[in-house]
Amino acid sequence: MRDGASHLSLDGVRPDPGGRFALVAARFNQDIVDRLIQGCMEGFSANGVAADRVDVYWTPGAFELPTVCGRIARAGGHQAVIALGAVIRGETAHFEFVAGSAARGLVDVGTQTGVPTIFGVLTTETHAQALDRACEGESNHGYQWACSALDMALLVRELGG
Repeated sequence: MRDGASHLSLDGVRPDPGGRFALVAARFNQDIVDRLIQGCMEGFSANGVAADRVDVYWTPGAFELPTVCGRIARAGGHQAVIALGAVIRGETAHFEFVAGSAARGLVDVGTQTGVPTIFGVLTTETHAQALDRACEGESNHGYQWACSALDMALLVRELGG
């Protein structure tokens, strides 16, 4: 089996797996999610994926992400799906329920469909912590999740999926 790092060129750019990618974004805490989307788009662009190959879908919150991600994955046509959201303990009394349900549901989407499904939901104690993780540049978690989606799309293709 090949080492995942072998997918990177000398300049750190991943090979383009082709096809389309989906971002499924929660509107709750949208100021943070908008920044994560921007990070994803920068991550895709840095690796040669044009913006017109990335579809963005919106859900009311993180709890609804698995439903929409599952429908997109089962429909085909996307190399990977990234679920984006921000669940902040200080802003909801049901933090564990929402974050845990979203995580379990998104794991199920990936395992049941075989389509790489990236858990791009920030789970933080405070709004400030979430903003720190949605900063500008390559440290933005959205940027990193786009790179993960590309890596997983390449690996699934390599494995014959």
